[in-house]
Amino acid sequence: MEVIKKGTTIQSLQIGMGILDTIAEQNSPLKFSDIQDLTQITKSNLYKYLNTFIQLGILFRNKDTGEYVLGSKLIEYGMAAVDQENVIDRISPFLLEINKRSSSTVLFSSWTQNGPMIVKDINNNRGINIGAQIGTFLPIRSAAGKVFMAFMDEHTIHEWKAKEFMQIPQEMARQLEDECMLIREKEIAFAREPLISSVSSVAIPVLNYQKKLLGSVIVVGFSEFIPVNENNELSQYLIQISKEISGSFGYRSRVK
Repeated sequence: MEVIKKGTTIQSLQIGMGILDTIAEQNSPLKFSDIQDLTQITKSNLYKYLNTFIQLGILFRNKDTGEYVLGSKLIEYGMAAVDQENVIDRISPFLLEINKRSSSTVLFSSWTQNGPMIVKDINNNRGINIGAQIGTFLPIRSAAGKVFMAFMDEHTIHEWKAKEFMQIPQEMARQLEDECMLIREKEIAFAREPLISSVSSVAIPVLNYQKKLLGSVIVVGFSEFIPVNENNELSQYLIQISKEISGSFGYRSRVK
């Protein structure tokens, strides 16, 4: 392993990456004053960093609220890093079909170092707040979070899982462990209002020929329209189309 000696790094780049790390760690939009309080960088210098990142597409600033979030360029970098672009292209027709059939928002999430993240969304009604958008990291108690917990390699998700379990009651953690066994068997997961009130989700895995999880397709909508178990017409449809999606990557499901 090559050791990087002191003096061979660019300090301004390190500071810039530190700012991005700070914003990413908060997992929510931040105002300029919030970022300044967290980083303790002088206002004049912080403005230069943030303005540069906005011009490069690395950050996005909401003109109405003045809040900063990670930008689309980072999503592009992340997609390239995890080699998911071909996956997105292949599943997009399925996402459109599911959106039409369910009349609800359809998302696709893939794994990142910080947990499952939404990388694609099909939402015909932008006026509805579903509590998630491209770039949102999903908690373990969400339907997609449960899918990643059930199908991802334990070594890969160990740190994320431990961090998530620290934020929920022990009883809920035990229930999630038990629920994962059923999710592996049925290849579908459900969550009641995991992010915001009145909005629930159902998720299915996308697996390849090695049974490796490539991501999760999520249907999100008002709780009254989202199923709570597999004994539902929409659930049965999702289980079936999950077989088709994963089948396109060589996976052969044993779910009957």
